[in-house]
Amino acid sequence: MSGQDNSLKVGVYVDAAYVYKNGGRGMQYNILREFACREGAQVIRLNAYVSFDADRAQEDAVFGANARKFHSFLRDLGYKVIIKEVKWFVDDETGERFGKANADMDLATDLLIQSEHLDKIVLVSGDGDFVKVVNAAQNRGCRVEVIGFDNVSGRLKEEADQYFSGYMIPNLLPTNTEIPWGQIGSVVRGTCSYFNKEKGFGYLRYLKEISPYLWITDIQRSGSPYGMAYFRAGSLQNAGGVELPSYNHIFEFELLPPQRDDQLPVANNVRLVSVIPY
Repeated sequence: MSGQDNSLKVGVYVDAAYVYKNGGRGMQYNILREFACREGAQVIRLNAYVSFDADRAQEDAVFGANARKFHSFLRDLGYKVIIKEVKWFVDDETGERFGKANADMDLATDLLIQSEHLDKIVLVSGDGDFVKVVNAAQNRGCRVEVIGFDNVSGRLKEEADQYFSGYMIPNLLPTNTEIPWGQIGSVVRGTCSYFNKEKGFGYLRYLKEISPYLWITDIQRSGSPYGMAYFRAGSLQNAGGVELPSYNHIFEFELLPPQRDDQLPVANNVRLVSVIPY
């Protein structure tokens, strides 16, 4: 597939409440759109399914104003905002009041119906309830990619044509730096591709930029959008007690200049962000 395939039609479906509660708070919806269209695709559907607590909005004017501002912001980016109002119930045993605003059925129905006119679907969620609808869209000939952060269903990852951790997509979740992602001095996220415990060093692989060539994972190949950073075991002191870093650990780290011209950047202040279950 070429890097500029304008005939490819893509649809994006965001389970916003799930993403917000599971590590994706602050996700940049404009970057999500860019990532979904990285192959020069034409975006056909951009659907964001959000919850809205009308009772709280009546009691808290600031909350209501912020919610409406967020919805307007999404619409300005071209998203159709599907609002699911929170419904309140009382537990018969405890007497406690609890709210529900499940948009799963709306998202699944829209995705399945609209998949007839799409070539690729990007589902942003980690909810295992979407496994069946993913299979149904694939059986219609759609490629389905899943993006998640934390608490992502293993079955959903397995059934997707490709799974991406939202933590590792450049700029999708902002880092605490003004230096552009991937440049020396910036903060990026990646996983450990190699670690030598005896010698106390390893390598962290990260995605340098959003690219149509994500399948070129070998950084030595021309066109690969990935980079590698060298780290010493001592830099893992803020990594949540991880002693054997692996591909299943997602780290955030600062890129420092190489120690020599022919060497890789150095990863500094490595900290654990998330763990991908086996």
